Amino acid sequence: MSRHGLRVVYAGTPVFAVPALQELLQSHHEVLAVYTQPDRPSGRGRQLRFSPVKEVAQAAGVPVRQPEHFRSEAVRAELAALAADVMVVAAYGLILPQAVLDIPRFGCLNIHASLLPRWRGAAPIQRAIEAGDPETGVTIMQMAAGLDTGDMLLKKPLPIRAVDGAQAVHDQLAQLGAQALQAVLRQLEQGKPAPEPQDEVQACYAAKLNKSEAELDWQQSAAVLVRKIRAFDAWPTAYSLYQGQPLRFFSASLPDQDVVGLAPGSVVAECREGIDIAAGDGRVVRIHELQAAGGRRMPVADFVNARSLAGGRFVHSGRVEAGVGGPA
Repeated sequence: MSRHGLRVVYAGTPVFAVPALQELLQSHHEVLAVYTQPDRPSGRGRQLRFSPVKEVAQAAGVPVRQPEHFRSEAVRAELAALAADVMVVAAYGLILPQAVLDIPRFGCLNIHASLLPRWRGAAPIQRAIEAGDPETGVTIMQMAAGLDTGDMLLKKPLPIRAVDGAQAVHDQLAQLGAQALQAVLRQLEQGKPAPEPQDEVQACYAAKLNKSEAELDWQQSAAVLVRKIRAFDAWPTAYSLYQGQPLRFFSASLPDQDVVGLAPGSVVAECREGIDIAAGDGRVVRIHELQAAGGRRMPVADFVNARSLAGGRFVHSGRVEAGVGGPA
C-alpha cells in the first residue's frame, strides 16, 4: 500500500458518480486512472459530449480510459498494469467480468443507490419512490459476478419525504455515497472490512425505466399517481393527454380531499397553489409544476396565468372516451 493511502482506479459515467470522485481526489488516496464510457453524440447537433466524470477527471489531470468493453485481454492487461489496491465503480454502465473483478488487490467496490438487497438493478431510486418506500439509501458493496449480489460493506439510509422527487433523492444519495465510500476505504486501510452477505429472500429487482411507463392512468389511485409523478420527475417524466396534447408533470402532492361523481382525470379545481385532478379512488392529485407541449417547465402559478384547464378532463391514449374536453 502506498504511503499516500490506497491506490484507486475509479469507474463511473453520469452526474451521480461525480461527488465520490471529487472526494477521492481531495483525499489522501491516489487516483491512478478514471474509466468512463466512450464519448457519445448528444443534442440536436449530435456532437460528441464528455461524460460528467470525464470532465472532472480531466480537470484534475487524471488519466482517462474509455474502453467499449472489458472482453479484450489488452484492456484487462492495461488495467492490471496500474497495480491498483481497489477499483471503485459508481453508475459506470459497463459490465465487469469476473476477470476484471479479480484484478485489484481488494477487488471492486460498487456505490449502489439503494439499501440492498432491496432494489437491485438499473433504477433503484425511482422504484423506491414509486413503491412508496419510507426510506432508501446507499450501499457500498463488494462486487460479484451476479447483478448487485455481492457482500455489503456499509449501508447508509436516507428517509424519503412526501415532497421528494427522484432528482432530489438522486442528488442526496450521490453525496451520501461519497461519504460512505470514504468510510469503507478507511476500513480497507485498517484491514477491518466487515462484509455482510445479502439476504436473497429480501431481494427485489428495480427494472430499467421505459418511456411507456410515463403516461398516467387516472383510473389508478391518487397515491399511486403522485408517487409516479415524483419518481419520474427527471426521466421519463409523467404526462397525460389534454385535448390531444401532452402535459408533463414534475411535482405533485396528495391533499386530504375526496371528490364524488367525477370521472377519473377530471379537473376538479385550479388556482395558483395547484391544479386538482380526480383519481380513480375518488381522491385528488394536486399538480404543482408542469410543462405544456412545446413550452417550458413552470410552476402552476405561472401556468394558470396564461391558460385554464377548468372543466376539462385528462384521458389515457389507450382509451376512447366521449365527451372529453374543456376550455383550453
